[in-house]
Amino acid sequence: MKTTLSSLAVALAATLAAGSASADNNVVKFGISDYTTHSRTNGVTGIGVPPGADAQTGDAITVIAVYERMFTPNIGAEIVLGIPPRIKAKATGTVAFLGDDVLSARNLSPTFLVNYHFNAPGDTWRPYVGVGVNYTKFINRESRLASDVKMSDSTGWAVQAGVDYALNKEWGLFASVAALKVKSKVVASGATVLQTTIDFRPIVYSFGTIYRF
Repeated sequence: MKTTLSSLAVALAATLAAGSASADNNVVKFGISDYTTHSRTNGVTGIGVPPGADAQTGDAITVIAVYERMFTPNIGAEIVLGIPPRIKAKATGTVAFLGDDVLSARNLSPTFLVNYHFNAPGDTWRPYVGVGVNYTKFINRESRLASDVKMSDSTGWAVQAGVDYALNKEWGLFASVAALKVKSKVVASGATVLQTTIDFRPIVYSFGTIYRF
């Protein structure tokens, strides 16, 4: 975990340092992301928990900021950060009677990607694809069923596809879709100890503005 964070920090520092050497290939994006979780679990277990107990996570919307440094006309490296969205879970299966919001947490999820941009700099439309790594840490964990909630961190692959639309030399618009691999073990301790592993398979839809400098 610490190694992953250190690697992301080094990569970002190198990207920013390279960006300072030239003022022509820096790209900043601000936008809105729809974080759809597409999750599943291995069931909820614990003393007194009936067989078939489960939970389902909901989706969330957040604001993102992206910095990309173009190293060649077609290849760039980017870091994606955002306001951690709150993901909520509801009880399902044999414990569906417990209702909504049995668990919630915010996910801090920096993502580092290397992108390949099609077409040429200055073209109005520039589609791109990217591949990289995502690190997710769950913070502000809460449950009305337990006084102590732990969720493990996750490191996994990330892929994306998108398109940039140039309004002029500096400003533009973008739209993208990304898929991430996120898995977390949950241990909630209260009157009993509840455990499950959530296999998130989020698809993230984003759009917003571009500024090049």
